[in-house]
Parts: sequence; structure tokens; C-alpha cells
Amino acid sequence: MTEDEQRKIREREEIAARVAAFRAPQEKFQREREEYFVSTLDNARKVERPSLWP
Repeated sequence: MTEDEQRKIREREEIAARVAAFRAPQEKFQREREEYFVSTLDNARKVERPSLWP
């Protein structure tokens, strides 16, 4: 393997590691947003609303 090929392999590995490091917190944030949405929607559905019709 030439030095250029080895450099390209190292660069690809570094990019893959950076993408993985970025993706993990993004997935965590997405799960937290979804959990917040579900809990907020559940709480909103529990609130008793006044009837619009007498």
C-alpha cells in the first residue's frame, strides 16, 4: 500500500468516527424530543375542558 492510500484510509476512518460521534447525541436529542412530545400530548389530553354546548 502506498503512503497516499494509507493517508486516504486514515482520513476515511477519521470521518467515520466524527460522523458516529455526531450521530449519537443527535439520536439522543431526537428521542428526548419525542418523549417530551408524547408526555406533553398526554398531559394535554388529561385536562378537562369546558363544554362548548350547554
